[in-house]
Amino acid sequence: MPHIVREAYNPAMERHLISKRLFLAAAGSGALFRVLPQAQRTDRGPALEPNLVKEFVSAAHAKLERTEEMLKQQPSLLNATWDWGGGDFETGLGGASHMGNREIAQLLIGKGARMDIFAAAMLGRLEIVHGMCEAFPGIHTSLGPHGITLLTHARKGGEPALEVAKYLESLSK
Repeated sequence: MPHIVREAYNPAMERHLISKRLFLAAAGSGALFRVLPQAQRTDRGPALEPNLVKEFVSAAHAKLERTEEMLKQQPSLLNATWDWGGGDFETGLGGASHMGNREIAQLLIGKGARMDIFAAAMLGRLEIVHGMCEAFPGIHTSLGPHGITLLTHARKGGEPALEVAKYLESLSK
C-alpha cells in the first residue's frame, strides 16, 4: 500500500502541507481533502522470492561473477537481506565483508549497497571506523552477521585493514 500525504484543499495554496493538528481540526470541520502520493515513494513491485535472496547473499560471500549476474537480472537484490534464523540477518555486502572479499564488497558498494561499519573495517577504512567508534562508544563490541566481531572483519581485510585491526584491538584493552 503506497504511503500517502494528506493536504488541505485550498486553491490559493495548492501545495501547502499541513500539520497533523491542523489536519484533524480541518477534518472535523468538514473541509475538503484530497490524497496525494508522497513524491519519494514509488511502487516497488512484489517482494523478492526468498530463495533468490538466499542465493544472492550466499553468492556474494565468494562468487563475483554470479553476484554480478544476479544483480544484472534483479538489481533490487543489492540491499536484500536474508534471515538465517534467530535474528541473524545478512546482506550480500555483509557476506562479502566477513569473508574478506574486497572485490565483491567494492562492487556492491559501487552499485549503492548500504555501507556499514563491518564493511568499512574489512576494507581498511579507519576514518569511518574511528569516527563511528568516537560517535557511538561501545560500537566496537557490536556483532555482525553470524555473530562475527568487528575486529574479525578487520582481520579478514588483510594488509589494507591492518590499521583498523590495531585500532580496534586498542579499544579492547
